[in-house]
Formats: sequence, C-alpha cells, structure tokens
Amino acid sequence: MKRGYKVVDVFTKMPFTGNPVAVVLDAQGLTTQAMQAIANWTNLSETTFVLPPQSEEADYRLRIFTPRSELPFAGHPTLGSAHAVLEAGRATPRNGQLVQECAVGLVGLKVGGSAADRQLSFALPPARQAVLEQADRTELEAILGVAVDDTAPPMMVNVGPVWVVARVASVDQLLALQPDFGRSQVFEQRLGATGISIFALKDDCGTDIEVRSFAASQGVNEDPVCGSGNGSVAVFRHVYGLLPSGVEDYTATQGQCVGRTGRVHVHVGADGGVEIGGQCVTTVDGFLAD
Repeated sequence: MKRGYKVVDVFTKMPFTGNPVAVVLDAQGLTTQAMQAIANWTNLSETTFVLPPQSEEADYRLRIFTPRSELPFAGHPTLGSAHAVLEAGRATPRNGQLVQECAVGLVGLKVGGSAADRQLSFALPPARQAVLEQADRTELEAILGVAVDDTAPPMMVNVGPVWVVARVASVDQLLALQPDFGRSQVFEQRLGATGISIFALKDDCGTDIEVRSFAASQGVNEDPVCGSGNGSVAVFRHVYGLLPSGVEDYTATQGQCVGRTGRVHVHVGADGGVEIGGQCVTTVDGFLAD
C-alpha cells in the first residue's frame, strides 16, 4: 500500500533551516508496532500518523512517535502535521481554525494566510509544574556543566511532554553548553521527563530568548527547534513573573548549535495560557510504501 508522506520543516519558511517532522497522511491499518518501527526508521525527532477523528469536533486524529516511544502531544509535530494536512487537502479550516485530536485531547490551531505565507499556531494544553528538589537541581547543573539561575529555580513542566526547564546567565553560556547525554538520559528517565529545555535572554528588554532542548532519553540529544519545549519555557516565565509588565508576545530562536535558524512565536496571556506559532515548508512530498 502507498501512503501519502511528507517531511515538513517547522518554525521556518526556508527549507532545511527548521525542525523536520515526518508525516504519514494515510495511517489507517497501521499497528502501533508498525508506527513505532517507521518512526525509528525515519530517525527524526518525531514522526506523526494522521488518522480519521474519533471526536465529532476534530478535523483529524494524530499519533506522535519519537524513535523510541509515543508522545501524547508535541509542538512542532502538531504544526507540521497541520501544514501537511492542509497542503494535501485533507482538511479545511473553519473560521480560521483546525482541531487536532491526540492523546491529550483536542488541540485547537489557528490558521492565518495561505501557501508560503501561512502562519500556524496552537494553544498549549493546560500545564502542570513542580519545582525540582535541591538534589535534582545539583544533578542538572552537573549534567549541563554550568550553574543555573536559582532565583527562578528549575522546574518540571508537564504539557503532555514533560520538560525540565531552567535559565542560564547568558546566550553565550547557553550556546557553549556540552551536556553529558549519558547522565542526562538516566536523569530524565528517573524523573519521568521527556527532556531538558534551557533558555537565556537575548537582549536587555527581557523579552526575546534563545532556547536549547535536549532529549537524550528519547534518542534525540538535541531537538533543533522544539514547540513543547518552548511552550514549557513560556509557562516557566509566566509562573516566575519573568516577562515585563504588559508583554504578552515574544520570539524565541533555536537551533544554532545544530545548524538551524528556527523562529518560534510565543503568546502568553494574562491568565497564563500559552500559544506557540510559526511557519512551515514542505521539503519531501511523496508516498511511503509498506
């Protein structure tokens, strides 16, 4: 059987500069084991499988896999899959919106513009957070090789994927990080975390940031541009009051250390609700034979 297949570069409009996601458009009939095998074969940070919705409110259902496991939700696969579904004519926005069904429930997406100018954004699922114990903060610093900001102590943020989030002193320090990935894998597995997202301020205005996301336990040492990681950082900044008064929108850049130039548009509402957005471009368009 030939199944529609795309690779979509997310958080960029220029091919090969964002974070790719593989999208299998015709996933009916594939077992969980087959999906996992395909995700392992693509060896991208995530591979998604588009299925008919089970909810009457949804436009499609999505299953999301890393090379090693299934995720209940993830950011850049959500945007890239929506782009693929729209481009293939598998769904049409209703009043500028799509609804994706996945393991965390229904996720709303906003659709603006079309073709190369299309902008997509999603509302982050409600987050849960917990500050790391001191022993775990010490271990995190050992993994990173630098001290993290203890005025806003590292925390675990659960948005489906679970990210350990922390801030370091400068972008230069962030870009120089060389984590101990073996130690990080053990740390993540012990905490039940998907990975670690670290950020630093880019300017003196306290708004735009640089981000790096590491997920050794998922077989992805560094995620080029991570939607859920950036969403978790946004939750962290809101909880600690790290955004200037009146600021609800900022841009995060990510991927320099792996040769990418991802741009993530982040909106943080007064109530703490987070929206993550960006542009997408298709780099592979064809069929997957099984």
